Amino acid sequence: MGSVRGSLGHVTSPVMTSLDRLARRLARVEIEGAAYVYNPLVYARAVVERYVEAFGGGKKELLLVGMNPGPFGMGQTGVPFGEVGHVKNWMKLDGPVKRPRRVHPKRPIEGLACERSEVSGARLWGAIAARHPDPRDFFAYAFVVNYCPLMFLDEGARNVTPDALKRADRDRLEPPCDAALRDIVGCLAPRVVIGVGNYATASAERALGGSVRVVGILHPSPANPKANTRWLETVRASLAKGGVRAFV
Repeated sequence: MGSVRGSLGHVTSPVMTSLDRLARRLARVEIEGAAYVYNPLVYARAVVERYVEAFGGGKKELLLVGMNPGPFGMGQTGVPFGEVGHVKNWMKLDGPVKRPRRVHPKRPIEGLACERSEVSGARLWGAIAARHPDPRDFFAYAFVVNYCPLMFLDEGARNVTPDALKRADRDRLEPPCDAALRDIVGCLAPRVVIGVGNYATASAERALGGSVRVVGILHPSPANPKANTRWLETVRASLAKGGVRAFV
C-alpha cells in the first residue's frame, strides 16, 4: 500500500465534517486548567484528512474511542494514538503538520519527523498491526477516534488529561465532544463502541445514552501499572467477556 495522499480541503466525508465541526466548537471553549492547549485537528489537518479518507468510510462493526492526544502521538500526527512509526510505516500516511499558535518550548510539534515514540500508541497499534499486517483489513470493520481532540499541558509541560481538568472546564468541554461522538456513531453505525480506558468508556456511555453497546478495555498508558505487565492478555479477556471480535 503506497502513501495516502489526499486533496487537502476536499475530504467531505461525514466523519471529517463532524471533526471539523468539533474543531470549530472547541476553538470557542476556554480551558482555565491548562497553560497550553493544542488542537491537532487544526494544525495536523492534512494527516487527519488522509486518515479519514483512507480508513473512515463506510459502516463499521467496531468504533474504538480513546481519551485525548498524547504529546508524542496524536499531538504530533493528528491520528488517534498516532505513534509516528505506525502512522508512517503501517498506515502509510503522510502530509504536512503546521506549528500551533502557542507551543510550550519543551513540547514542540515536529509532525511525522518526530523521533519519539508514544508508548500507548505503540502498544495499541502494534497489537492491531500484528493481527492485521495490512491496515485495510482492520479498518474494513473498525475505526479509531479520540473522545477529546485537544491536548493539555501545564506550565511545566506536563500532560494534563481531561479527567484532571477543573469541573468547570469539563462542563464546557464535554458537550461538544459528546455531540461529535454521537455524530460519528451515526455516520459509522458501529455495533459496539470500545472505550479505551475508564474515562473514554464513561464518556461514551454518557454521550450515547445506551443507544449503542459500550465495552471498556484497559488503557495502554505506561502510567497505568496494570498496562505494563499483561495489557494484551487483559484486553483480550475483556473483549471475550463482552462478546466482541478480537482485533488485537
